[in-house]
Formats: sequence, C-alpha cells, structure tokens
Amino acid sequence: MKDTDELQINYKGSPCYRIALTHDYSRLLDYISKTGRTYSRICIVSDSNVSELYLDAVKDTLCHAASLVTQFVFRAGEASKNLDVVEDLYEFLIKSHFDRHDLLVALGGGVVGDLCGFTAATYLRGIDFIQMPTSLLSMVDSSIGGKTGVDFRAFKNMVGAFYMPRLVYMNLSVLESLPADQLASGMGEVIKHGLIADKAYLNFLIDKRQKIRSFDPDAMLTVVKRSCQIKGRVVETDPKEQSIRATLNFGHTIGHAVEKLSDFSLSHGQCVALGMNAASYLSMKKGYISSDDYRMILDLISSYDLPLSVPADRYDAEKILATTKSDKKMACGHIRFILLKEIGEAMIDTGLTDQDLLTAIDQILK
Repeated sequence: MKDTDELQINYKGSPCYRIALTHDYSRLLDYISKTGRTYSRICIVSDSNVSELYLDAVKDTLCHAASLVTQFVFRAGEASKNLDVVEDLYEFLIKSHFDRHDLLVALGGGVVGDLCGFTAATYLRGIDFIQMPTSLLSMVDSSIGGKTGVDFRAFKNMVGAFYMPRLVYMNLSVLESLPADQLASGMGEVIKHGLIADKAYLNFLIDKRQKIRSFDPDAMLTVVKRSCQIKGRVVETDPKEQSIRATLNFGHTIGHAVEKLSDFSLSHGQCVALGMNAASYLSMKKGYISSDDYRMILDLISSYDLPLSVPADRYDAEKILATTKSDKKMACGHIRFILLKEIGEAMIDTGLTDQDLLTAIDQILK
C-alpha cells in the first residue's frame, strides 16, 4: 500500500475538498494546511467507543495546529443521533467561545460524521469541519458528499443540510480493528456501488472477497478508493440530489423502513442488503436483469455475511410499506425507487405501485 493516496471532489467545476487515504495520522497537519485555512480552536467530536481508541493520537497531532484543542464525546450509537445531542454540542461550543474561524473534527463512524457535520452547518450559520471516518461504512459512504443530519424522533435523517467538509482524512489502518459485523455493514454500501455504477468493480468484490474479508491492505485500499470515486463522481454531478444522486439510494427505501422498524437493532448495511434484495427482485420482475443476475447478487450479499431476509413473524409487509411513505426520498407523493437497469447501471422509477413494493417486500420476509 502507498503511504498516501488522494482524490479530489469538485463542485460546479471547481475543487471543493480532498480525500486523503493514508495508513496513519502523520499527514493530518499537512492536509489541513492544504486547505489554506488556519484555526485558533479545534473541537474533536467523537463517540464513547472511538474516543477510547483514537482520540488521544488525533488530539496530540492537532495540538500543533491550534492554540486550543478540545473534545466533545457522546454516547456511541444511533440513539444519540438526535437534536438533543446537537444542542449539547452547541452549548459546549458557545461556552468554549468557538466562532466562525474555528474547526470541528468528526472522528468516528457515520453517526459522528452526520451529527458533527450538521452542527457545523448550523452553528453560527456555518463553520468549517473535517471528516475523519473510522468505519468502512463511513469511509465509503457517509463521509463523502456533504450530506449531514440527525434523526427526528422515529424518523431517520429527516433533519439535515447539504454541507461540504474542508477535508476527508482516512487512516485505513483503523479498519484492522473493525469488528466483523462492522466490515459486513460497510460492504452493504460497497456492493451497492458496484451494482449501480461499475460491473468491473463488482467482479473485483466477487473475485477478491477472501482478501477483503481478511482486511488485506491493498484490497481494502482498492475498495475504499473505488467506492469514493464512484460516490464522488455522482456527487459532483448532482450535489443536492436533484437527479442522478438518487441512484445512490439503491436498496435504501425498503432498507430504511426495516431499519426503523427494527428500532435500529439491525445495522445500516444489513438493512441496505435487505433492500438490495428487494430492489434486485423487482428489477428482475420488470425484465431489466436476468434471473442469473439476481442469483449472483444474492450470493454476493450473503458471502459477506449480510442478510437476505428477516423473520416474517417479526415484521409486517404492510407496516414496511407504510414506513416507506414517510421516507425523505418521496417526490410529489411518489417514491423515487431505484432499480437496476442492468448490472452496473441504476435507474429511477417513480411509477411503482403499492403491489409492486409489497411483492418486493415479500422477498425479504422468509
């Protein structure tokens, strides 16, 4: 693996921010310097799990970049991704005299990145933040593209803002300590990228699955880099999800509904896998992909220890359908459902009936 690799995300044709792929934190100050910004105060936002592993190392590095480096740590888990915790962070920043020339650092997985980013977007109408993702899921998905937000009561990601970070800095060595279930959760989004945008990448995930499952450094670099390239290309084209960016929601409409109804006992990646099963089945029934394609997708999902179904006695198809109607992906009363036009290419369908969706939902209730 190279010491450092780099990608550039552009917005309206101009450079927006860098994605640094590294194996430690030694280049962090260099990359902050490349943003052209200097900061007097830095607040590291993290959760109770990640902070025990990486907070000290990151803080020791950042102490050379600002006169004050402090931290705000909240309880780990989706249950903390809410406006109450955001309010606590607002209060902490106010009492610490943070202003628009200061910096927030999101050190953690998707919950940390989404919450920290939303706080940055709204505190004093916007201050700088950088993403330092520590899970595979956050590296390949939530840290890229500027979507920030929190859950509102029982509704996932319903309060948020599009707000770009100044930098995304990834220390890929942290993946070596990732639990197996967290690798699987990240692979849900990785498989999605191959299915919607790159058949050759999908074949790589099939051919190299043993290396990926064993955290081979070169294989993981390829996975993270290619997924970031795919998502970055879509974000550059459609930063605020007016058209093509919606294809990144493949597997998410039904997946988010199951995630909510499970009371978040299922991980995001597990629910995306369930949603991909349902959406791929509909893609087959509509004649876009073959039955062989559908079986290949199921085999790939299950080979990364992701579920294909949930117990029918615990989940009700009508409730799942009803929950999809409260999803933020609704447009003028219609669900923008993502299907596969073929392997490696996705399409938006706004004409699916409730019966279509129930047929797809039935595929995950076994």
